[in-house]
Amino acid sequence: MTLDLFSPEPQANVLPCDGQVQDLGLILTAEQSAKYLDYFLAHLAWQPDEVVLHGKRYVTERKVVWYGDAEYQYHYSGSAKQALLWHPALFRLKQHIEQLVGHPFNSCLANLYENGSQAVGWHSDDEPSLRSPQQDNVVIASLSFGATRKFCFKHKFKQEKVELMLHSGQLIVMRGQTQRYWKHALMKSSKITEPRLNLTFRYFYPAQQG
Repeated sequence: MTLDLFSPEPQANVLPCDGQVQDLGLILTAEQSAKYLDYFLAHLAWQPDEVVLHGKRYVTERKVVWYGDAEYQYHYSGSAKQALLWHPALFRLKQHIEQLVGHPFNSCLANLYENGSQAVGWHSDDEPSLRSPQQDNVVIASLSFGATRKFCFKHKFKQEKVELMLHSGQLIVMRGQTQRYWKHALMKSSKITEPRLNLTFRYFYPAQQG
């Protein structure tokens, strides 16, 4: 079964089973979103991402930067990232999202896709360092800016798929067992020439990093 969900209207859970992805809809006005996009494009410390596949290191076209409460070391896709201390504007936005979501965050991985040819493949953010030791779940809040892009989920064990069109200013929250049972991806589109930036707010547990 495939669910096509293109509306930015709030929804409590867009997944049919085994997890929760809450869509809070547009939490910013078009003017606010445009200002944030321009500001973060110019002022965040963007760097090309690196991943290791089959023992070979690749530099990706997309750019990333990680901010947090401390200079955490975060390992994923075979590479290590070191957090920068919060940019003030990003920290204020984090506080606003914490109030909306009802969950604390101590870090943010920001991603920049300069056009529709840049994307990210199927994966789960299921590293032990992101998992609550008390509840064994992962909470990630993802806020989009810029071009509207297709963001998809597919179940790891069932024939379930969900497609979302994420708009500038739209916030989704992945909770519960989503990372255990679902993969997600940002799809390519040759028609898109504008940048898309997204901020993924997380709670990082350094002591649990393998």
